[in-house]
Amino acid sequence: MIFNLYRPLVLTKAPARWLTMLVLCGLQGCFSPIALDRAVIAYDKATTDILSKQLLLNIARAHQHQPMHFTGVSNIAATFNFQFNAGATPALTGESGSLLTPVFGGSISENPTISIVPIEGEEFTRRLLTPFQESKLTMLLRQGVDVDLLLRLLAGEVRIKGGTNSGIYLNKPRAAEGYRLFRQAVLHLSAIQDRHQLFVEPLMFDQHWTMPAEALTAEQMAALQKEFSIVYQAKPKQITLSKRVIGRILLTNYDPMTLSNEERIRLQEEANQESDNDVSVDIRPGHPGGQWPIHGVFRLRSFHNVLNFIGQSISDDPEYTVAKHPQTPYVRENPVNTMALLVSDDESAADISVQFGSWHYALKPESGYQWNREGFRLLCQIFQMTMTDLARQGAPEITISK
Repeated sequence: MIFNLYRPLVLTKAPARWLTMLVLCGLQGCFSPIALDRAVIAYDKATTDILSKQLLLNIARAHQHQPMHFTGVSNIAATFNFQFNAGATPALTGESGSLLTPVFGGSISENPTISIVPIEGEEFTRRLLTPFQESKLTMLLRQGVDVDLLLRLLAGEVRIKGGTNSGIYLNKPRAAEGYRLFRQAVLHLSAIQDRHQLFVEPLMFDQHWTMPAEALTAEQMAALQKEFSIVYQAKPKQITLSKRVIGRILLTNYDPMTLSNEERIRLQEEANQESDNDVSVDIRPGHPGGQWPIHGVFRLRSFHNVLNFIGQSISDDPEYTVAKHPQTPYVRENPVNTMALLVSDDESAADISVQFGSWHYALKPESGYQWNREGFRLLCQIFQMTMTDLARQGAPEITISK
């Protein structure tokens, strides 16, 4: 704060003290929000960098066939100490006069306490090893995530039913034929998504039940009306209960509601025969992308397998170029690697890099599009969906007081 005094201000000692107190309060109001703002932003950047580097570190561990481990910052308590001093000194006015010149000083000190918790135990391990359910994949797809990038990360295989391509195709480079068709399948979905024709919708259908009218009392009938639509048929003396059911998610190139109710029920019954980590896909002729019909499921894998896939693709099982299917329209992006990393014995100048053993790992710079950055950002989001609440962990904490 700058005070401009255009003419001398004559103060007695008592008013000088009041002026000192007023300016002191003003300085406290200025410094406190500034320090808080800088601290919050700095700690936010630090915790974000820690998360990014931990993911990269565990990819490095997977590359070198070492156990994975995670540590999180559970709490940051920063205490700020504001100290101010003020006084007055006689002005240089000669032998006469009573002018006083105020003198101010101050200091700010920070005392953060950071709690670090190893993320371990049965609950987190189960989350780490349990395959993702379809609800998490569809939630990300509805946020506009590239279906090609998402499935290359999360899906371990595609199971195609019917047609000439019927079979199981692994998302594993060493499974040459399976890997090629898996890549072509997700590229085909990406081409449909690029044309805004990929539907990620739950199957909605009406379920009907018929029973004799005398089987229900008036009170039971009134209670059922809260959840069911009831139609009474006088001649056969029976009632029909109807209810709208929301079923499994389906990836399609058409609006599922255009199908008949019986067809939607059939698709739901077929999907119910699959696991919770299976996402059904039904690409039909007569709609965008229908030149190559695909009917089957994508089987999702666990976060542990996602990191292991990226780590092993560095050298043990590297990915390679796969051309789109002949019936697939133009696709905007088709990178070789799901996530390209730089591994060298020299430290990289990349934004995010870690050292593990004698090797340095970093996200590979890109040209043309931000596939790697988007993939790593998506990986961080997926990890957040895997983590438990750190505040509830029973593991011992390491507290660092600076």
